[in-house]
Amino acid sequence: MATEKKPTTIKKYANRRLYDTGTSTYVTLEDLAAMVKRGEDFVVCDAKTGDDITRPVLTQIIFEQEGKEGQSLLPITFLRQLIRFYGDSMQMLVPSYLEFSIDKLTKEQQKFRDQFASALGVSAGPFAEPTRAAFQSLEEQARKNMAVFRQALTMFNPFGVPTEGMTTGPTLNEHEAGAHKEGGDVADLKRQLDELNKRIDNLSKG
Repeated sequence: MATEKKPTTIKKYANRRLYDTGTSTYVTLEDLAAMVKRGEDFVVCDAKTGDDITRPVLTQIIFEQEGKEGQSLLPITFLRQLIRFYGDSMQMLVPSYLEFSIDKLTKEQQKFRDQFASALGVSAGPFAEPTRAAFQSLEEQARKNMAVFRQALTMFNPFGVPTEGMTTGPTLNEHEAGAHKEGGDVADLKRQLDELNKRIDNLSKG
């Protein structure tokens, strides 16, 4: 039985140089970006402390890629909204939502590639029907992602309180709801879930 290949260890030294222990050579952030695109997994650790610093190094790679003309992937509105989530009650949900969305996009990327290739192959200009169809597919996928994610959020709703634009599981019957109507905790929970739902909507629109 073949053993799973372990990630390559990249050591980062105090002088900011990066050392690939797999090839025994010094590498750059561009080299690491190329490794990611090739699907080669790696972890980056501080050469002195041994701390895992993969996340900040990957963030550096994104920063450099975003700085290249014509390479930007992250809209300004999205970046601003993302910054607002730091320290917010939504912070713990954002990583899961983003990971879920990018995973779905990755799985569907060949379909989108084919649609865009078809759009670019026509002579009717950028607003030709194939182009519209391609963007409609992206929008539809985003809506599906949001629907699935909303469904997953019902686990945070122990009382089955419905939130705006969100389908939940079985709700309390009228008698039980009446018994809880005066309960401040339930009202507060509903308010928080409504706010949570609206913020997810804002994230998807960003």
